[in-house]
Amino acid sequence: QVQLVESGGGLVQPGGSLRLSCVASRMVFSIYTMGWYRQAPGKQRELVAAITDGGSTNYARSVEGRFTISRDNAKSTVYLRMDSLKPEDTAVYYCNAYRVLYPDYWGQGTQVTVSS
Repeated sequence: QVQLVESGGGLVQPGGSLRLSCVASRMVFSIYTMGWYRQAPGKQRELVAAITDGGSTNYARSVEGRFTISRDNAKSTVYLRMDSLKPEDTAVYYCNAYRVLYPDYWGQGTQVTVSS
């Protein structure tokens, strides 16, 4: 079945950077909109950034200018570059694959902790 596997999370100090990766398998990666979501303890899961099959991007207002989403269709991988990290960015980050009329797919999540 389809798999989305995230990596790259960890502990980082405020102001630091991380790059998350999500590798997809057993799907036609290039036709999906790929998104990164996050969920902090006690909060709802929220969209952080998304990139369409055509390469258009959108970001949550809270991360605009600090995070960059990109994709490499040849590697079936979507990335999330996170700069100027803040403690409020601490959450489990999930990869999502979406296409109208197709099933939705989720990864297992990777923990990002921003703390001094």
